[in-house]
Amino acid sequence: MAAAPGTDQHALTERVRALLPKEGATATSGAELAAEQARQTSENTEALTKMLLVFAGIALFVGMFIIANTFTMLIAQRGREIALMRAVGASRRQVVRSVLVEAGLLGLGASAAGLVLGLGIAAGLRPLLDSAGAGLPDGPLVVAPTALLGSLTVGVLVTVLATWLPSRKAAKIAPVEALSSAEASAPARGMRVRNALGALLTGAGVAVMLYVSTLDNGAETNLLLAMFGSFLTLTGTIVLAPLLSRPLVFLAGRVTTRLFGVSGKLAQENALRNPRRTAATASALMIGLTLTTGLTVAGHSVDRAMSRAAVQGLTADYRIANSAYLGLDPKLADKIADVPGVAATTPLASAGLTVDGEYALVSGLDPKQLGKVSDIDFTSGSAAALGPGRIAVSETYAGRAGLRTGDIVKGRFDLDSGKPAGLKQLTVVGVYAENRVVSGVVGDLGDVLPYAMDGGYDSVLVKAEPGRAAGLDREIRSAFGDSPLLKVQSREQITREESGAIDVMLAMMYGLLGMAAVIAILGVINTLAMSVYERTREIGMLRAIGLDRTGIRRMVRLESVVISLFGAVLGIGTGVFLAWTGGSLTASGLPDYTTTVPWPRLALFLAVAVLIGILASLWPAGRAARLNMLRAINAQ
Repeated sequence: MAAAPGTDQHALTERVRALLPKEGATATSGAELAAEQARQTSENTEALTKMLLVFAGIALFVGMFIIANTFTMLIAQRGREIALMRAVGASRRQVVRSVLVEAGLLGLGASAAGLVLGLGIAAGLRPLLDSAGAGLPDGPLVVAPTALLGSLTVGVLVTVLATWLPSRKAAKIAPVEALSSAEASAPARGMRVRNALGALLTGAGVAVMLYVSTLDNGAETNLLLAMFGSFLTLTGTIVLAPLLSRPLVFLAGRVTTRLFGVSGKLAQENALRNPRRTAATASALMIGLTLTTGLTVAGHSVDRAMSRAAVQGLTADYRIANSAYLGLDPKLADKIADVPGVAATTPLASAGLTVDGEYALVSGLDPKQLGKVSDIDFTSGSAAALGPGRIAVSETYAGRAGLRTGDIVKGRFDLDSGKPAGLKQLTVVGVYAENRVVSGVVGDLGDVLPYAMDGGYDSVLVKAEPGRAAGLDREIRSAFGDSPLLKVQSREQITREESGAIDVMLAMMYGLLGMAAVIAILGVINTLAMSVYERTREIGMLRAIGLDRTGIRRMVRLESVVISLFGAVLGIGTGVFLAWTGGSLTASGLPDYTTTVPWPRLALFLAVAVLIGILASLWPAGRAARLNMLRAINAQ
């Protein structure tokens, strides 16, 4: 209705409500409807917002390693300059403050650039989601002040926080030390403290995750505990990375030395020269691969479990349903049975059933045809005893409702069929193991159909005659004029439909985690470029004693590959462990779940790590190879 100009919407709505029947009709004002739709849209996009924020946090966390690594190298290069500042009167606080102010200004500039890019992504995100069927409402792009201030504030804080430890290191440089020597190596005591802390964190994380592996349901408290254990394990591995880098890089160096000779040996020595720098550079890639591997292993395992569960107990060759989920006309089953090549058909109908306060969906079917299209595993009783007034229940529902074979109960049938609930005396004639063919309760089709949605079937299971299964779906569709409302699925198609959502989710996760991979590449490029700058004289000496430009380029490239492989091995190993220990939480929803490692994909991740190392080294390696030999030797 359209209100006359000047009419109060609230008052008009109340007058209309007074004219309507008390049941079956409602009146809502335009303002109320708009507010309700806005609330629903907000709720529908809340999960997406949280997911994007989680991945944004991951990207920022990875970026912190690059920022800290960069400022550590910058401070090492500015050792003489910082010493001179201290010598002419600068205090330690002033040194710390100067580094933090520099970081704050860089963070502000980078955050402003990120804000502009983020607005561009937001503008393109809505049509992208709508093309996938999100159905978001039209309207201008709304940029809240909290988003502007939040992005700038978070960017500056993250940059300053990542720079705090390097700034403290700069303040501790003694003027005489820095003026008389080059970059000093990390004190042994500091590494011992770091190794002890890393071992403590990793041990605590592993212990928590091993305890999580004994749990068998995904309750909220268990999920939070798993997240806490994963965070401890990942953090501990990052702290221990300098210690772990020595054996792993040494082993990788043995391979590079054997394959590439002197260049491979030099790459190994360069990667081992500063374990902290190597670990910080590799950690950025490790975090991304830990999450990617964990999601891949968990998703692959869930996919396998769902594929098995999708057709568990199903011996029928095809399942026919309405593609619009509106149910099938009961007359349809008779027509399907007349299609040449069809040996047996069993229609299924669903309704709601409540017994002793416990609700479950009940699947109605013809007991005489059940054995021809399914193989339900009965732990007590049998399908042969099913009939009017007799039901079988799943083990889960039997436990919830306290039912056993032989019990006589009062059941209430009801669903959104528009009919009043029906009370009926029922006899439990069997208990069966869970499967995806039928619901928690199985009953006679005549008892269930009157309370089914629109009085129709959910689906019809079809068993083909021997040797006639191939191509029978085309015969069935042709018999009904190739109606687009008729969905005919084979066992393989049912399996793909069940697992398709997992593949879509993994693809989206890979896309979001790609941000971490890009940041990791930039980190390797940054580290190698500054490392080449620090080793200018060394590279000149190597050229002078006979290492050609190709050898210099290969040395830098192999160093990059070794660092990338180190991060990949740590990330893949940690990800597999977290996926294995956390997989038990899916046991309640997927009893067939077992951790399955997709080795080809993990091998692909290693290959991608090698490619990342090669790509990240292109510019630093080219720069090192182009250095003039004499100028490099004379560089300060």
